[in-house]
Amino acid sequence: MSQSTLLLIEVGALLLALGLLSRFANRIGISAIPLFLLAGLAFGHGGALPLSASEEFFETGSEIGVILLLLMLGLEYTAGELVESLSRARISGLLDAALNALPGAAFALLLGWGPIAAIALAGVTWVSSSGVIAGVLRDLGRLGNRETPTILSVLVIEDLAMAFYLPVLAALALGADPAEGALALVIAVTAVVVILYVALRHGRMVSRLFSVAHRESLLLGVLGLTMLVAGLAQQVNVSAAVGAFLVGIAISGQVAHSAEELLSPLRDVFAAIFFVFFGLATDPADIVPVLLPAAALAIVTIGTKVATGYLAAKRAGMGIPGRWRSGFTLTPRGEFSIVIAGLAVSAGVEPQLAPLATAYVLLTVVAGPLLARVPDATWFRAAVRRRGDAIRAASRAG
Repeated sequence: MSQSTLLLIEVGALLLALGLLSRFANRIGISAIPLFLLAGLAFGHGGALPLSASEEFFETGSEIGVILLLLMLGLEYTAGELVESLSRARISGLLDAALNALPGAAFALLLGWGPIAAIALAGVTWVSSSGVIAGVLRDLGRLGNRETPTILSVLVIEDLAMAFYLPVLAALALGADPAEGALALVIAVTAVVVILYVALRHGRMVSRLFSVAHRESLLLGVLGLTMLVAGLAQQVNVSAAVGAFLVGIAISGQVAHSAEELLSPLRDVFAAIFFVFFGLATDPADIVPVLLPAAALAIVTIGTKVATGYLAAKRAGMGIPGRWRSGFTLTPRGEFSIVIAGLAVSAGVEPQLAPLATAYVLLTVVAGPLLARVPDATWFRAAVRRRGDAIRAASRAG
């Protein structure tokens, strides 16, 4: 059998399997991400049926997947919304970073992995999965809820923070000295400021490059601009994913809406390839020793993320049910956690970081959508009501 024939068979069989897994995940009401990671583990190094001919294809596809994930996320926000979120929820964003990044950093240091791995694991535990959370809000019919803008504000701040975090992590992981790390940060800040300025002041000009009346030119144009900016961003040591995110922000109005519709199927295909490739690159045998540490880390940081959402919603004036919904909804980690771990491992920081991150993301992505349903459960609402009655009674007695 020729190499090209084997490539077609492997890619076709795996994509078919991913389609069936996605349908199964939808049936049982969970995200398909953990199933895609498990599929990668099954067909990767040390798996039941390792793929050989298609590994390079999936590696390239995974890079495109990250770019499309972040482009689509950027298309959901305008530059004005981004600035408004920063001003409205900056305290909640700082609280989010402190509560969720510090446990990851401390955990890495306790394992003896060193300061660079600590910075990487801090990012893994810090950032929630915008893709999974958007799906949860849609599936549970909460897009119009009063607490949803608070949830989205926290996610926007996290995503924007990655524009500064990822270049610095890349510089440190590659062994750059402090001066090079500072230069990477300056370049990142400059790139973000320039793109935000263009989006705020000249966003309509960027959008005029494309026509919503011609679907083919819109699809090719937005995709081409995204790949171009992502490549240029990577050339100056700013993450290609962050470059794609900022392109999405710069495109606005009907162009953004139409591009989102056209690119969604393409995003879904390459995002699935991205999660599969991360699993392909991880030996399942490496996960066993880190499974218990990953579970402990997941329990701690699920608790801290619930506290983040609860306190953010409280600051925004939400009632107690909305506070709990905010907290539980924010718990899944996903795409950025995998990106951070992959970046650190590819730079040779700590080999065990990849299996730990895989297990951690699996646990939080499975638990998150289930926990998000808890505030709507009858027993939970009754418990919250009793708690509220007790507090009011104690207040009157005092």
